[in-house]
Parts: sequence; structure tokens; C-alpha cells
Amino acid sequence: MSEVKSNMYEGLFLFPQAAISNLDAASSHVQEMLVKVGAELVSFKKWDDRRLAYPIKGNKRGVYFLAYFKLEGPTITTLERNLLLSEEVLRFMITRCDHLTMEQIEAAEGRAELADEIKLRDAKQSEDTGSGVRATTRSDRESEDTDETETEASESEPASDAEEITEEPAAS
Repeated sequence: MSEVKSNMYEGLFLFPQAAISNLDAASSHVQEMLVKVGAELVSFKKWDDRRLAYPIKGNKRGVYFLAYFKLEGPTITTLERNLLLSEEVLRFMITRCDHLTMEQIEAAEGRAELADEIKLRDAKQSEDTGSGVRATTRSDRESEDTDETETEASESEPASDAEEITEEPAAS
């Protein structure tokens, strides 16, 4: 029986921007997918959140996670199939990373920074909800703006009518 060789892989996983509000769930999802197929996770971090070149499933921005992991060669197809079936992952790219040294891969470790960011976001969110501040959407702001302009217009209309009335008798 032949021995199956484990290869080192680099995976980049794209999530919608909504995942930024719950980074823990998004990162856990990627890690669970890797563990499910038997991958040995070497390095994992939130790479970036940025504007996408074109909308993907209605998303204009996305959050990227970068992972380096060891996995047996034939098992990569199972991982790719699971990622394609995942509703949370928008896109992914997995490549072999034979060109990187182990020191470079370990230097990319960012789980501690990710955990810190998750704690910061949770603290800020609980602080915002505790102080009575609520998140507003663009439509909320637009409706507030139209309400304000309608109020200003209704207040200024009677004054302009009164001015017109007083000006007419003076003109005759």
C-alpha cells in the first residue's frame, strides 16, 4: 500500500461584508471546514476587508481570510466541494505553497490579532447598544432628511405668503 503525501496549501476565503459584524463565526466556519477534511492548520489570519472589483452575489465589499494548512493530496477535492456547497463563502482559492519556507508561513500567523479584533468589536458593539445608540441605514437617513426638508418648507411657506400679501397693498 502506498503512502499518501501531505502537501502544504495556501487558502484564501472570501466572505460578504456582513461577516465583519461576526468575525468569530466566519473564521470558525473556515477552520471547521478544514478540520472536517483532516487538515492540519498551520497559520490562520484575517487578511483584509476591502471593496470588490465587481459585485459578487450582491456584495460590493468582502472580508478575506488567509490560511496555511497541511492536507493529503487527494482530500483537496473534498475540501473544494464542501466550500462550493457552503452558503457563507462567496469565493475561495487554494494553491500549493511549496515556494514558501516554514518560517514565512509561521510569520503569517494572526489568530491572536483576530481574537483581539473580535473582542474589540464585541466591546464596541455592546457599548453602542448600551448607550442607546442604534445603527442607522441609508434609507433611515434619507427619510430623516426628507422629513427635515418638508418641515422647513412648510414653516417657510406661510411666511412667504404673508410677505406677499403685505407687499401687494404697498405696491398699489
